[in-house]
Amino acid sequence: MEQEKSKSENTQGLHKICCHEPEAETKTSIEGELEPSPKNPYRFLGICVVVASVVIGGTWIYTAQLKNVNPEIANAKIIAGLEKIVLPESGVVLPVRWGDLGKRLVDSGTIDLKKFEALYAQRGGLDEETKKLLTGNNNGQLVISKDNANTVLNLLWALGLANKNEILEKGPMVDKKYGGNAGNFASTGGWTLATGNPMNHYSRHSMIPLTSEQQLLVEGVSQNIYRPCCGNSVYFPDCNHGMAMLGLLELMASQGVNEADMYKAALAVNSYWFPDTYLNIAQYLKSKKITWNKVSPKEILGANFSSASGYQQILKQIQPTTNGKGSSCGV
Repeated sequence: MEQEKSKSENTQGLHKICCHEPEAETKTSIEGELEPSPKNPYRFLGICVVVASVVIGGTWIYTAQLKNVNPEIANAKIIAGLEKIVLPESGVVLPVRWGDLGKRLVDSGTIDLKKFEALYAQRGGLDEETKKLLTGNNNGQLVISKDNANTVLNLLWALGLANKNEILEKGPMVDKKYGGNAGNFASTGGWTLATGNPMNHYSRHSMIPLTSEQQLLVEGVSQNIYRPCCGNSVYFPDCNHGMAMLGLLELMASQGVNEADMYKAALAVNSYWFPDTYLNIAQYLKSKKITWNKVSPKEILGANFSSASGYQQILKQIQPTTNGKGSSCGV
């Protein structure tokens, strides 16, 4: 019996050792007791999916933000680079000598020196160079820059208004189609720096006599130079920019400047008077793989680019810069 009992116990022991029934895994609870571990094999996978979703979603949002920000940053860098080319800090030397024209404009009453000085006293006062342009007898070449663009504009405006020329006497300024009264335009009534009525000086002073050939050159070039503040060419100088450009064209023609150089100088001057406009045009050209220094000034100054309507078409094709820089149509 004892032998059989021993065999039975051994058999039971073997059964327990060899048995392959799964036993529940256990882990220790906070209280120190053993408790069954969860048997969900997909729990870790679910956590991974959630984490991955968060990462992917965050990356998508960040990338979307970059798409919105980077073009603006890139565009600002492009504009900064173009500004150095279109609007040089050192300015542009124009191919004309000013001589004693400022003094003659003052002596004729086209410029009332006291009014001129009072205007610029509100803007920090006249610098020594401008004083020389107004009173000197032997000034050299005109230089236009960001700092003096408005002053040059007003000096040339006075010159264009006062100089006796057929464009003012027989052109659109006196055409009945546009009212027939030259005194009703911004370029005439807006010149408040004269002694007395500005129309007393309209095409009254022979500041720059032109030969017939030079006159034809001025007329031809003036009909192809536009300004973005309106839709008219310089041949119809109804605003200050048009009248000032007319004065510059007359001065260049009288000093023997050829047509190509007249357009080149005119583009430089227009660029300083309308910096936002020509920076945007330069940006448009760059998008077409055309560099500013190789562009045709005559083409850029034409109606397709420089008129108000032409410029609006350019703006539709770029991300424009709007620094609010530029000259108004007043003094």
